[in-house]
Amino acid sequence: MTKILTGGVGKTEVTRAVSALGIESLDITPSSDMDAAMKLRAGQADYYLGTCHTGAGASLGVLVGLMGSAVCHTFGRGTPTEEEIAALLADGKKVFGFSMDQLDTIAPRMARAIAARG
Repeated sequence: MTKILTGGVGKTEVTRAVSALGIESLDITPSSDMDAAMKLRAGQADYYLGTCHTGAGASLGVLVGLMGSAVCHTFGRGTPTEEEIAALLADGKKVFGFSMDQLDTIAPRMARAIAARG
């Protein structure tokens, strides 16, 4: 089971969007930034999806500070392709930020890409 934590202003919406996909291999839970960082560092979670209004700073601020920028990526207001997401996951990224207005597109793409990695 792959554990995904959600955070930021749209954490409930991301949780709902991913849960609605019915991917049984994913366990998705809303979290606070600090709790997510601690769980990721302790191996109690695998990924973090953070949202804010711009997809840049606030969605990942705490996690970049505690986890390091090497495992973090922000899409900002852009919409990545499934191939771009797969490449980021293959590169070891675990923490992702995106804007609220991209939630309906990015959250399902992220979930499917994460599930495909097993």
